[in-house]
Amino acid sequence: MQNKIPLHIAFIMDGNGRWADKKHLPKIKGHEEGARSVETIINESLKAGIKYITFYAFSTENWSRPKLEVSALMKLLSNTLDKFLKDDNPDIKIIFSGRREPLSKSILAKMDKAAAMPKPKAKLTVNLAINYGARQEITDAVNTLIQNGKTEITPQDISAALYNDLPDPDLIIRTSGEQRLSNFLLWQAAYSEFYFTPVLWPDFKQEQFLTAIKEYMHRQRRFGGR
Repeated sequence: MQNKIPLHIAFIMDGNGRWADKKHLPKIKGHEEGARSVETIINESLKAGIKYITFYAFSTENWSRPKLEVSALMKLLSNTLDKFLKDDNPDIKIIFSGRREPLSKSILAKMDKAAAMPKPKAKLTVNLAINYGARQEITDAVNTLIQNGKTEITPQDISAALYNDLPDPDLIIRTSGEQRLSNFLLWQAAYSEFYFTPVLWPDFKQEQFLTAIKEYMHRQRRFGGR
């Protein structure tokens, strides 16, 4: 039996820098075009009836990039949050996954304001993984459980203590030809389907997205049971 439309899709958005290099542009231009791909995927997800999408926007390891690139990424994030706050689309709820430190106070204030916006009729929840690492998330979950007095921890306990209470992703898409998780959703990806494409993230638009969904829908998920 074929899969239905995925409930939750997660994206490892890879290739912004390579896209810019190929066009002899500064790396930030690749990130800016990548942000436009994010907007496209959000709109296409609404049309397709996807309920949750997660974007791996900035990892805990990304701080090691050149300071100018990190600064440009933070500015792009800030501008993206400003746009979301201004548009206030009732169909889209935004949440965040990741550690708060060392994000700036101004970024955190915008994140908190965006997440607090009431969206009772939202059709799509967009989860931005910012300063996110899966090992860090699991560590934080276990430490929270210990601090709360848990002495015998179950898988269900860990799932409940993760950054957000979301369904596990049905499909994880990674662009640019890389085929690894890179410290992304290690716990949640236990039974996810994977889709790898050589397309660089700034070129990942409607056609590529619909192709990935079609591929997913032709697979059979067994969850280890048969």
